[in-house]
Amino acid sequence: MSITKKYFGTLPDGTNVDIITLKNSKNMSVDIINFGGIVVSIGVPDKSGNIADVALGYTQLDKYIDNDGYIGALVGRHANRIEDARFELNGKVYELLKNDGENHLHGGAVGLHNVVWNAEISEQNGNEKLVLTHTSPDGEENYPGKLDVTVEYSLSEKNELKIDYTAVSDKDTVVNLTNHAYFNLAGHNSGDATQHQLFINADYFTPVDDECIPIGEIKSVKGTVMDFTKMKCIADDINSTDEQIVNGKGYDHNWVLNTKGDVNKLAAELYDPKSGRAMEVYTTKPGIQFYSGNHLSEKLVGKDDAVYNSRTGLCLETQYFPNAMKHKNFPSPILRAGEKYHHITIYKFTNK
Repeated sequence: MSITKKYFGTLPDGTNVDIITLKNSKNMSVDIINFGGIVVSIGVPDKSGNIADVALGYTQLDKYIDNDGYIGALVGRHANRIEDARFELNGKVYELLKNDGENHLHGGAVGLHNVVWNAEISEQNGNEKLVLTHTSPDGEENYPGKLDVTVEYSLSEKNELKIDYTAVSDKDTVVNLTNHAYFNLAGHNSGDATQHQLFINADYFTPVDDECIPIGEIKSVKGTVMDFTKMKCIADDINSTDEQIVNGKGYDHNWVLNTKGDVNKLAAELYDPKSGRAMEVYTTKPGIQFYSGNHLSEKLVGKDDAVYNSRTGLCLETQYFPNAMKHKNFPSPILRAGEKYHHITIYKFTNK
């Protein structure tokens, strides 16, 4: 694998931003910028060797500054939603920014998606990786603790994009990091993605209210529109009158993975019959958010002048469950002072 770095743009404060390209011998490549740790593009061959960019994104830095939809970004400190924008930890209530109605979403305004990360290329045993580091100061967005975060991106010869997350805080805090890439395996500019097929290795999901906030229940997918235990076309139920689909305006839900933190077990698989491309997801996280891109809109014009309308890209965000600080039956996102947060997610691209 090779890694190269070049200039991408300049922020209003004069800070230069770089784009780093990871490439392997199988003609797969991944472009990442050190602003927001954003995945800008993922070039993947089909079974005939034709390369398509399967990640939604932009060529202009200014569009990432106001990144409606968090396209491609690292998100945190706490990915997904926190009800009423508040949580209690060690008897103290922390009030957060209300940036999703009355709720808190993806770490707030100065989340990890909106900062410049320090970027270094590291080599070990002949393998290169991109290492991003950032320190979120104590009290940023009103989260407790100085949080030192490291995110490593690497690309294998098996077409595996590996994201390795590490964080340490000097105070008890909450941490839930993920990547918000939008995938369209037919190509980022190919339009509607709901003809993709999806498998999620989960017998249960967490139902949501009409603000997409989990209500605390862990419910079986059996016999419901949320059942992806066998590969299913996303379009089959996405316009259902089922309450959960209505609440999410499509799919925007967390599934309880059967993998129990084993990164070697398949958590999900996305497949595009048109191109034959498939993407397998592996993770140490307990949950995965399948978001069908319901709120993308025609105002989002990306690479190649592609218009990113609703459902032209799909997210599979590995995570702790949303709203977990309210529901003690959910896996806890609490990170104790001095302890290490460490999780891995792998997106592996194949052909069928």
